[in-house]
Amino acid sequence: MSALLASEGYQTIEARNGREGVELVKSQHPDLVLCDITMPEMNGHRVLEAVRSDTTTAHLPFIFLTGWGEREDLRTGMNLGADDYLVKPVEPAELLTAVKARLRRRKQAGVGRSSTVADATPAALEAALGLTPREAELLSWVVQGKTNPEIGIILGIQLTTVKKHLESIFAKLGVENRTAAVTLGLEKLGQQN
Repeated sequence: MSALLASEGYQTIEARNGREGVELVKSQHPDLVLCDITMPEMNGHRVLEAVRSDTTTAHLPFIFLTGWGEREDLRTGMNLGADDYLVKPVEPAELLTAVKARLRRRKQAGVGRSSTVADATPAALEAALGLTPREAELLSWVVQGKTNPEIGIILGIQLTTVKKHLESIFAKLGVENRTAAVTLGLEKLGQQN
């Protein structure tokens, strides 16, 4: 994977285990983390928790690349805060597409906005926008850049249910689309901080 990414012009840093990976993230400040789940010393779930719990690294795009391919594994990874979840064996084009998409979203979010995105918890959105707990949970995933199908998997609901919740959120907020809902949510959270 490292050779593939290097051939596309990405500079990579490799860790031998999860604990070393966390140390490298904190010392090298990468633009993205690509992580397995099954690793010595610290598994990928703990790595993700460590990255998300540190305010200096919480905003980093985080992709799991693992052999754990069951639906429940995917939901666990996404619920912990992963931005993407790829199952081995992965096609090179799929890996490159995921990396490019996550880096593009990070750039669009902007460095200053990232900490606000990390603060867009369901409880904060519920309080700031007057949403139901389920609507706030769903909007929190939208703020993090998840697609409707990804949200459906994470929450264990049908795609039509995701769309109905979004319609309700848009109506309550007086907006017409996801981008406007995210912008309004982040603005309201920024006003409270």
